[in-house]
Amino acid sequence: MSKSARNKNAKQKNALTQSEVPWGGIAFFTVIGLVAVIAIGYAFMQTRSSSADTASVAGLVTKDGLGQDHTTSAVEYDTDPPMGGDHDPVWQNCDGRVYDTPLRNENAVHSLEHGAVWITYRPGLAADQLDALKGRVSGADYTMLSPHPSQDAPIKLTAWGHQLSLESAADPRVDEFLRGFVKGPQTPEPGAACDGAKDAP
Repeated sequence: MSKSARNKNAKQKNALTQSEVPWGGIAFFTVIGLVAVIAIGYAFMQTRSSSADTASVAGLVTKDGLGQDHTTSAVEYDTDPPMGGDHDPVWQNCDGRVYDTPLRNENAVHSLEHGAVWITYRPGLAADQLDALKGRVSGADYTMLSPHPSQDAPIKLTAWGHQLSLESAADPRVDEFLRGFVKGPQTPEPGAACDGAKDAP
């Protein structure tokens, strides 16, 4: 057998007996794995951060075991404004809305279920304080502001199952509450819309 024939046979034998390492596949799945680990870690840290924010809000009142059924009838709530419970099938638009008249509780509660924070104030609140609240809500997704004549504090911030009563819009707890509860971990229906529903009080 000639030398060139022996070399040809050796190359064919090597090609059949040696398997190539699939570096492309290994690199692809390594990158996917790293992205997944980073995403899970980020989500975990965000949850811890939100929990820390909400736990540190002084004066926070919480309520568990709230119903989530839909009803077109009036609902008698045991807090004012309500912190959750059965509610109207149509939510109140809460995409940074400022309402000048009181809202129907049953629609507002549906917005809370979607992760909104509802800021309410007693009529007669000083103009500068009202302007400060409007500034925090206007254009801020998953928030809404309205008067609520029957409440027992000048200002209340309400999320699903959580409420904070305040004397002043300058209180730093306003921002703490918004950071912790706008689409926060208390949200029963995360990802649900906050617009495209009831636009009028």
